[in-house]
Order: sequence, then C-alpha cells, then structure tokens
Amino acid sequence: MSDHDRGRAGGDSLAAAWARRTAERLGIELVNLAEQPPPGPLVAGLLSEAESRELRALPLAFHDGQVTVAVVDPAAHDGGTALERRFGRPVRLVVAAADDLAHAIDRRFPPEELHGEHETEDLRRSRLGDILIAHGAVSPIAIDAALRYQEQAGGRLGELLLHDGLIDEAALLRALARLHRLPAVDLGAVEPEPAALAEVPEVVQRELRIVPIAIREGNLLVAAHDRLDDDELDRLAEVTELTVQEALATPTQIDQLLQRLNEHAYSRTAVDLLQLTDPENSGSVVATTAQKLFLLLVAIVFVGCVIWEPIITLAVVFGLYSAFHLSVSLYKLRLILQSLGRHARVDVTDEEIAELDPRTLPVYTILVPLFHEAAVIPRLVNGIHGLDYPRHKLDVRLLCEADDDETIDAIRALNLPAHFKLVIVPDSLPKTKPKACNFGMIQAAGEITVIYDAEDRPDADQLKKVVVAFRKAPDDVVCIQGKLNYFNADQNLLTRWFTAEYSMWFDLMLPGLDAANAPIPLGGTSNHFRTDKLLELGAWDPYNVTEDADLGIRLARAGYHTAVVDSSTYEEANSDIHNWIRQRSRWIKGYFQTYLVHMRHPIRTFRQLGLRGFISFQLIVGGSLTFLFNPVSWFLTTLFTLTQLGFIREMFPGFVFYAAVAQLLVGNFVFIYANLAGTIHRGYFQLVRYALFTPIYWGFMSMAAWKGFRQLVTNPFYWEKTVHGLDASHAPALPASGPAPAPAGALGPAPGSAATSSTTSSGSPTHVG
Repeated sequence: MSDHDRGRAGGDSLAAAWARRTAERLGIELVNLAEQPPPGPLVAGLLSEAESRELRALPLAFHDGQVTVAVVDPAAHDGGTALERRFGRPVRLVVAAADDLAHAIDRRFPPEELHGEHETEDLRRSRLGDILIAHGAVSPIAIDAALRYQEQAGGRLGELLLHDGLIDEAALLRALARLHRLPAVDLGAVEPEPAALAEVPEVVQRELRIVPIAIREGNLLVAAHDRLDDDELDRLAEVTELTVQEALATPTQIDQLLQRLNEHAYSRTAVDLLQLTDPENSGSVVATTAQKLFLLLVAIVFVGCVIWEPIITLAVVFGLYSAFHLSVSLYKLRLILQSLGRHARVDVTDEEIAELDPRTLPVYTILVPLFHEAAVIPRLVNGIHGLDYPRHKLDVRLLCEADDDETIDAIRALNLPAHFKLVIVPDSLPKTKPKACNFGMIQAAGEITVIYDAEDRPDADQLKKVVVAFRKAPDDVVCIQGKLNYFNADQNLLTRWFTAEYSMWFDLMLPGLDAANAPIPLGGTSNHFRTDKLLELGAWDPYNVTEDADLGIRLARAGYHTAVVDSSTYEEANSDIHNWIRQRSRWIKGYFQTYLVHMRHPIRTFRQLGLRGFISFQLIVGGSLTFLFNPVSWFLTTLFTLTQLGFIREMFPGFVFYAAVAQLLVGNFVFIYANLAGTIHRGYFQLVRYALFTPIYWGFMSMAAWKGFRQLVTNPFYWEKTVHGLDASHAPALPASGPAPAPAGALGPAPGSAATSSTTSSGSPTHVG
C-alpha cells in the first residue's frame, strides 16, 4: 500500500471523517477499499467504469447469493433497492470514503496500456468476462451463472457461454482477440496460400485445429480458434522451421475451411479407409473369386445329383436344412432363457451416475446422419438438449449430403449453439449412411462416439451411463450397445409386431449374446464406441448396407468385445408394410453381405472367434438364410396337404420327416415364445396377445429376404431410404414450442422447437426363426 493510500486509510481526510459518521449513524460497516481483495470477473463486471463513477458505487464481493457494494451515500441508493433491481440479486451496502472509492475505481479500471506484456495468462483469462460484458455480448447475470456452473462441470468461461448459446462465435472471437492482443480473421473471405498449407501436414492442421494462411518474411501466419499454448507451438516446431504468427478465427470457420480444402481427400478416406487398411473385410466386393467358384461348384454338384438321384438329393437337402433351422431355433431359445430375469452384464446404478464428477467426463461425439430430414431438425435439437451431459463436452455432428439443400438450410436457419456442427458430405458413391458417418469421424473430437438417428429419443442419462459402463468394463470392451425400442407400438398391428420383435432382440437376445461372450451384431443406433478403437478398426464399411452388424463381427474378430447397457433409445416403428419391406430387405441384404465377407477365410474367422463364437456367428448371422428357405417349406407343406402327392412323401423319409416336424414345432414355438417373453420382459403387457400371431409376421420377413437377395445380386450397395413420420400423432410428446429442459447446471435455454419426425432408421434383422 502506498503512503498516499495509508494516509487515506487513516481517516485524516474530510471524506473519511464524513464516511465514518455516516456508517455510525446508519449502523453500516465502514470499509477500507485499499485492503479489499481483488474481485472476481462477476463482481468486477456488474458495473462499468462509467456507471461506477456516476453511481459512486463499487461492487466488492459475491457471497451466499448476495452482492456487497461499497457506496459513499447509502441514502442515494434507497438502501440498495435500485442496485438489487439492476443486479437481480440481494445487495448489502457498505460505506467507503469518497476519495477511497475514486482511487479504487481507478485501480479496477486502469487504462489499457497498463495491461502489457507482464500481465499473466491467468489474469488475462479472468478478464474475458469483463470484456464480454463491456462489449455488450452477455449480461453480468449470465457470467454469474457460467461461473457457478464452471465450479460444477469445469470447462472455460468462453466455451460454457458459447455452447449454451448465450454468446455466438463472433462475439467470443472479438473478446479473445482483445484478450490476447491478436488479430481476428474472417476465414470466409480468405484463401490460404498453397505454400502455407504445404508447410504444415493436414493431420497436424486437424490435430491442432488450425489453418496456415500465408508466409510473410519467414513468418507463417496461422489461424487458430484460441491462442496456441506451448505444447501446440512445440508441435508446430516439429514440422516447420518458420516463425509462427497467430491470428484468431471461429472454430466453425476453421472446420469448414479444412473440409473445403481437403474435401476430396476426406471423401476418399470415408469411402476407402477400410478397403485400404483391411481389404479382406471390405464389402466393396460382394463375393470373391474363390467364393464364386465354390458356389458354382456347389450348384453344379447339386444339379448333377438332382439329375442322378432327385428324390434322395432333395431329401438330403431338406434334412440338412431342417437340422440347421432347428439348431438356430434352439440356440436362440438358449440365449433367451439365459437373459430372462437379467439385465445388462455391465450393471450401472443411479448412485454411480450421481457420483460422476462432471469435470472428468470425456468429450462425446454424437453422429447424426440426415437425408431429407428438414422437418425433424428442431425436434432433434430438443432431443439432444434433453441429454443430461455438459453441453461444452458434446460434439454433435449433423451429417448432411451435399445435394440435400432443404435439410442444410433448416440447420443453418436455427443458428444452433457451437456444439452442433453441420458437416456436408460430398456427393460420391456409395451414397450410404456408413460413408456419411466415416466422413463425420474425420474431424470428430470425442473420446467416445455414438450414432443416433434423427428420430431417436435416448434416455436422458444414457451418455453418463455409458461412461460409467466403460470405466467398469474390461479394457477389451470397446463398444457399449444401448437397447432400442419404439414409441409408437400401438399405432397398428405391424408396429405391435415390430415392437415385440425389438423387445425380444434388444432386451433378451443381445444380452444373451453378451453373457455368452459371443459376437454381437450391433443395432443401427445407440452403439457407443471408444473412438480410437473405432478408427483402429477402420470405422464403418461404406459398402455394407447393414454396417452396424458387420462392425460388430469385425470388432469380435479383432479380439474386442461389446457389452449391452440397460438404457433405452426409442425410435419410430414402421407402420406401412411396403415401407417396412424396404427397410427389412436392406437389413437382411446387409446380413448376407456380412456373412459373405466374414466367410472369405473360414479357418481364419474360426481362429479369431473361437469355436463358440464361430458357431454363434453361423447361427445368428448365417441364420438369415432360413428366411429364403421358409417359403419353399410352406409351399411343399401346403401342396402335400391339398394333393397328397407321392413324390413329396418320398422327399421326407422317416428321419427327414421327424427332423422337419421338430423344426416346425420347435421353430414356431421359439418364435412365438421369444416375442412373448420380450414383450413381458419389457413390460409391454398389452402386446402379449398380438405376439401370438407373429408367424404371419414371419411371412413378411421372407418376402423381404427374397427382395434383399435379389438386390444382393443386382444392386448390392443400394441404400433403400426408409420414410418415417407416417403418423405424427404417435410422435413423442414435446413442448409445443421452445426447447426441452436443459440438464442440471446448464446456463440457459437452447434454440429449437417441436416438429414432426421424418427420418431414416437403420438396424439389424432381428430374426428369431
């Protein structure tokens, strides 16, 4: 404290004497402002310098929801009432001498030149709130909320405000530029020089989230979203000898510019990554030459045997088919019985979720493939904002095809917070969901990655539950599969059957596979991956139209495991039979593709999966082939019943007949029982009576299977679009307008409003017979 300050503090001035008498008369504390600790950003920003001098008031501290304010004359402030209205918080007045207050204002608002090179980085960052308030970008109340939330969830002040939609990227850019005394650049109006881009490898640009712009007199001008730290500068020093000069740009502009500059390379990576890194597991070739020769040889032998001994040949074929089908049914019955009364193998309790420290939660990437889904975007935003997860740790990537202008415009019109990122996928073949997901993964920032379809409604705590599950699971568990179900089960008979099937598959079959440590064909959404392991596996196969099931098998062959977590995501069940067949035929076609890919080298697959895993793969994925043979069996049974033709009787001698009867009885029993058990286990008791008639549903599956088989031969990579939103009255209830409730501790509402859902779903053919 200076001598001048000591003189003022001693009370030897008229102002000090007047302040002391005022404090005594009103019973208010007298303070020495020279001894007060420095205020935080909230307190310092409640009043500007001009307001402090005009009101002769200076906020000092914030404690237990109350702001302490030093004033010269309490009567001039109506006992603090006017200040309470201004701050929106209770106020406690204290008295300070007029000259003491004036000097304190001088100290709090020094001229800009006082903040020079000797200012510490911590001090600069603490001033970000002051700068934002001074710019009029945000209110002191918002800064207050952000600081309180920061204590719970961690993060930086600017990103908390940004991801909650309270400021935009342009405002934060201006504040950071002033804070760090760096120039701000509009990358929308800049074309980087080729020489500058060549100076830093693309992978480093993506890693550091920077764009080299120009080279001037031995200096490399680099645009970054924030000031580069020492580690980042060291990383740049490894690849360039030029001196780095920094400029600041918004993260969105940096991402979009990197996408534009590397569009061709990113697109080729999305299409060819698996084909280049693991060509044996790529579905770009439906059947290898060896497989074609094998199938041709089998066909020749079959035709020859039919010509030589037709009855015996057909009897052997039907005997083998009946035995295989019976094995499929019994195996699925075993899995279901193993799951009854149980939930997921990795059990996560509410207490474990509540004990999570939000500051330690990982960044989570959410991929949302979209194609002609403009109407669903506001509802999608509401759904994601309903997740109980810190928004500044979400990396939501909305993946749109380049020619889908309607959806792109709808996203841009909402002016979403920064954790929503529009990713435009270049137009290239194959035009599939897995290719779009691969493209979105290239710039993904999350330690964990999940896929959601646009109409998905996951449980609010699903992300936190998966984080706990990963922390509890062994290191070789690299995927956590959530349970899928439908929110419009009661729409019509088809949606009731579809819901019963999903309840069986995700509530009983997949947990059974999990408990058996067998390969799990993943569902189309709500599969959560460790991002680094996903990339190690080559991500999704863009040529496989059931990419999720294929990835689940590749994951198992690589020695990793999938666990099922007891958390549900609700989708819209197909309510139109023609639309349902389009969807199901794609799923089954993808299962055929997956089987062919992983049977290119049967011995290798056997060694990688082990005996039990290999048998499970044959019965679950290979079991899809039974859908093709079922209509033949039905036809022969009906024909024999009506005509009693003798040659049909000859095709079913004793052992074949008994195997066929066993398959008929056991197969139908398992199919009906499985759906009944699934609906009861899920608690959908109103669907039990409809599950009794699911053999009719089985017939529709065979129709879809033959369509999928035909497309496998004629158009293997064609992705049939599934239309959703067929009955908006069954869409999940959301507010008529405005956002869904924000997670606890969030700073404020986010944009978005309810809309009718219309999107594409993906999944696996959850057959049981």
